[in-house]
Amino acid sequence: MQVPIEISFGTTQANDTTRSLIEQEAVKLERVCDHISSCRVALDEQPEPQRARNPYRVRVELHVPPRHTLVAESRPRDSGVHDPLPMVIRATFKSLNTQLKKLVDKQHGHVKAHFDVEHLAIVSRLFPEAGYGFIKTPDGRDIYFHRNSVLHHDFDRLTIGTAVRFAEKPGDDGPQASTVQVVDKPGARISDDSQVPPPYGWEQT
Repeated sequence: MQVPIEISFGTTQANDTTRSLIEQEAVKLERVCDHISSCRVALDEQPEPQRARNPYRVRVELHVPPRHTLVAESRPRDSGVHDPLPMVIRATFKSLNTQLKKLVDKQHGHVKAHFDVEHLAIVSRLFPEAGYGFIKTPDGRDIYFHRNSVLHHDFDRLTIGTAVRFAEKPGDDGPQASTVQVVDKPGARISDDSQVPPPYGWEQT
């Protein structure tokens, strides 16, 4: 994944096989949504006296910009059959995958409804190492954006003057772009004394 997975084994014995399975399942989530900001997995195992119940507890927590938290959890349950840990892990991730698909569909619908000429802008400042930048709107406003808000992992493609569409939301320090999408291929960087060219589709007045 683009974002490291945080795994807490709790009372479950840590091993490379389980860790590898979790990473494989997490990659499936990233295929559904390419701007996940964090993934936390917690495993636990009931002590021996309670083995009449399915002993494994798996909890996966996912964060998706701008402020979405998705959680799926498989708790120990009374059962005559003890599901093996790999099966419980897969079932938990499958549940989260379903939630994530619904969120992505909702976000795409929101973006499609709000991406219009009023939300065209150009990249005006970039801080690649820090992972953020600013875009300038037709009315001269500077809007902050984070690399996790740029769709399709396109943050590294951005240059000064790249044309983008964006969805805006209020932030703690002013407006910020919750979703940024490249609409014109990045051009060469311009010098400080040059004017930033208008983005594709930006009508001149």
